[in-house]
Amino acid sequence: MKIILGERLKELRQEKGLTQKQLAEKLNVNSVTYLHYEKEQREPPLSLLADIAKFYDVSVDYLLGLED
Repeated sequence: MKIILGERLKELRQEKGLTQKQLAEKLNVNSVTYLHYEKEQREPPLSLLADIAKFYDVSVDYLLGLED
């Protein structure tokens, strides 16, 4: 299965018109750490994944590419 978390994170962030730094601030994470999530160099912890899903009003399954 192709990993698409980073793609989904970037797409959703751009739809909201936010920079990586702005979103990182909203999520209380370091902007470089967030950058690694979008580039799929790191995986966010489950608790942060849940926060991101809530922020965008999508499911964690959507973020992980398990549903469209």
